[in-house]
Amino acid sequence: MTTFASGTDTLTRDALTVLQPGFTGTTAPDWLLRRLGEGLASVGLFGRNIASPAQLAALTAQLRAEREDVLVAIDEEGGDVTRLEVRTGSSFPGNHALGAVDDTALTRQVAAELGRRLAACGVNLNWAPSADVNSNPANPVIGVRSFGAEPELVARHTAAYVGGLQSAGVAACTKHFPGHGDTAVDSHLALPRIDADAAVLRARELAPFRAAIEAGTKAVMSAHILVPALDPQRPATLSGGILTDLLRKELGYEGLIVTDGMEMRAIAATYGIERGSALAIAAGADAICVGGGLADDETVRRLRDALVDAVRTGVLAESRLADAARRVRELARWTAGAAASAAAEGPGSASGTDIGLVAARRAVTVTRSPDFAPLTGAPYVAAFTPVANIAVGDETPWGVAAELARLLPGTTTGSFTGETAGQQALAAAGGRRVVAVVRDEHRYPWMARAVRTLLAARPDTVVVEMGVPQAAPRATLHVATHGAARVCGIAAAEVITAGRD
Repeated sequence: MTTFASGTDTLTRDALTVLQPGFTGTTAPDWLLRRLGEGLASVGLFGRNIASPAQLAALTAQLRAEREDVLVAIDEEGGDVTRLEVRTGSSFPGNHALGAVDDTALTRQVAAELGRRLAACGVNLNWAPSADVNSNPANPVIGVRSFGAEPELVARHTAAYVGGLQSAGVAACTKHFPGHGDTAVDSHLALPRIDADAAVLRARELAPFRAAIEAGTKAVMSAHILVPALDPQRPATLSGGILTDLLRKELGYEGLIVTDGMEMRAIAATYGIERGSALAIAAGADAICVGGGLADDETVRRLRDALVDAVRTGVLAESRLADAARRVRELARWTAGAAASAAAEGPGSASGTDIGLVAARRAVTVTRSPDFAPLTGAPYVAAFTPVANIAVGDETPWGVAAELARLLPGTTTGSFTGETAGQQALAAAGGRRVVAVVRDEHRYPWMARAVRTLLAARPDTVVVEMGVPQAAPRATLHVATHGAARVCGIAAAEVITAGRD
């Protein structure tokens, strides 16, 4: 058992236990190890902490040498959101691609293989899957992170994903409760609002969370969104009506409730992270996720002290904080047992490292007109690049250029943004055939105009959509990958060069 540092009282230890902070670097800093000795029970990892699987395994071993039952969490959705493969792109397609295939057995296999990779590196809590129903096509933050726009489809794949991930001994954290799919604002930047009535919310948003709970999800992550039909005053993360009355009592959920990142402006700019953290625990959350942008000992100290002060001033009941800490420790115990069971059962039935590519190939949809002419030489790849999604990050490569270059040596590429993107791409391509790569074309008028410019000048342009395919196909070859993972780029390149459909 972990031996806690002397002088750490129960209240202070519980306040540390409910925090899930991040840090910088690829080894654990001294302050983090010290906090683990004082009662900190969870650590969040991001792309900045990972250089290789071997390095990650060494890092998690370093954490466990200080506290054997530490929860090591990561935001590894696969697809566009990857931390394990942040520098290369993911070996697994994301949720939207899996929803497009609509084979729950495949979804479970993909999640199980992803879970095995996480477990092998010592990670035991994954802030995934996204169970949001992407009902708003203009949603700036969910998109391909969702299995789709139909509640029943999202529900069955959410359940399959939870089952697959947890079969590998990694706890699933289903997000973003009560549903982030009908928003038009990114909660990293401001507080979104959903104005659907309660009946719509229960039929649409809540269906996947019911399925996740039935599948045994070990954690649920709250959303920083205002839902007036459920609570007209406070965002879900800070709402007792949503976290306690709805999630706990009405839906019967007994596992861990984790907040989304408290440094996101939806909370930080309205309540502040200290007050917001105290209100979140009081509302029914059990763990405070912080560290995507704030990753130092000072943040941990401030939040610990804010929770202790909230108890002492009556804002937060000490029994509620103790209950939250208990749930964190219970999940830590579950992960230890589940990891041992998964290891004893062996690698399972997923087809190893190929399952991601198999899924990506199955997800591709192709529209080809009779006058499509196959590529006969190395093309010019024009990537029309939207503003980076903060949840996804802008450091992960995407597109088809690298894979086309492997199949068609001499392929070159350029990235274009804005009103003159189409003309710039034409000028850069010269006389070569163009492959236009877009991401959520329907959300960016300038991007749609760029594609029209290309097609008007070069009707043989190939269009590859790597976001949510909403715009009507109009190229002689239109390829939709339903996501921008590395394996999705491979699948698209195979279609372009070999005519697979």
